[in-house]
Amino acid sequence: MTVLILTCKQDVTADMVVAELHERGVPLVRLDPADLPGEVALSGEYVRGDFHGHLTVGGRLLSMSALRSVWIRRPGEPAAHAPDPSAWLTAEAGQALYGTLYSTGARWMNHPCAAAQARFKPWQLHAAHRSGFAVPPTLITTFPRIARQFAAQYRDIVVKSATGPPRDDQPTTLPTTRLAPDTDFTAVTAGPTLLQQYIPKQADIRLTSVGGRLFAARKAATRGQVDGRYDTAGAWEPTEIPDRITRAVHEYTGLAGLAYAAFDFAEDTEGTWWFLECNQGGQFGFVELHTGQPIARSVASWLAGTAP
Repeated sequence: MTVLILTCKQDVTADMVVAELHERGVPLVRLDPADLPGEVALSGEYVRGDFHGHLTVGGRLLSMSALRSVWIRRPGEPAAHAPDPSAWLTAEAGQALYGTLYSTGARWMNHPCAAAQARFKPWQLHAAHRSGFAVPPTLITTFPRIARQFAAQYRDIVVKSATGPPRDDQPTTLPTTRLAPDTDFTAVTAGPTLLQQYIPKQADIRLTSVGGRLFAARKAATRGQVDGRYDTAGAWEPTEIPDRITRAVHEYTGLAGLAYAAFDFAEDTEGTWWFLECNQGGQFGFVELHTGQPIARSVASWLAGTAP
């Protein structure tokens, strides 16, 4: 049985898992949906209730009936590398590739339908509350009056992007920024704005869940830090996970249907872990390199079907 990895060619995190799978002798195929059609070819046949699917990449033929698992890491947009790319061709290639893979009995890390839902920050906040996390009071609005009321109530707040930084690093990238309560919120009418109570933190926490196995890392925050993504000082270190957080993570991943998830928390001065977001496809390579935690090995074990 074969593991299928959907990612781009320049993906160091995927390289770590590939090395683990090779060490175990687990057959795998790695391909980028951007190479379909072209380097990647596909066929799916549906006749009298039977399904037969095949993929080829690099001259290697893969029967979809032999798929053990599918790991979606950082795939390119279908048909992006085609000689004449178009929105229509992208839609057709995506339909063909993912539609046929959905027809298999393989298990997913993560299934695209679950991943699509999990990307929405408003849904994350709702699921986090249901799961038992501590979640900072949050508002998403285009009403200036409601924004002013929120700021007056919580006084020390931040504005942040609901979607995270854009892939192309445009100048519209919005780091998490503190706002004064007397800020003029007239501009929220131009687009949905996410406001959140500021959490004075003593550390950033990254918790990685792999098939129910949890790895947590902690990095001390600099004084007055707002957005830990832009703070390169300090190192990540392994840290213990409170029982309450363990239960909430399992509840959240169950609600979301996620086999893999990367959680970000702000640890306040009293030691409470405040939920900030859950990235269903978040990086783990930097954490493993700092802490030595065997995250890549755990991903490989899950994909190979040998995880506890």
